[in-house]
Amino acid sequence: MGGLPTDNTSSTLALLGSQKNHGSPINKPGPETKPKKKICCACPDTKKLRDECIVEHGEEACGKWIEAHLKCLRAEGFNV
Repeated sequence: MGGLPTDNTSSTLALLGSQKNHGSPINKPGPETKPKKKICCACPDTKKLRDECIVEHGEEACGKWIEAHLKCLRAEGFNV
């Protein structure tokens, strides 16, 4: 009969549950933010310029536009 009292079990579980809801700072993401859009819909202007350049001149000649599009995507919160 040296076990825990049964009348405190529900309050202990409630306390444990409420502690889980607060979360731990270790589990929270850093300063990065979650993208607000799908990657296909983000940065339409730089995407268009990049795609047109690649079609007309090939990927090797379009590094400037490719990098501009990647920079835009990163600013939108994508990890590319």
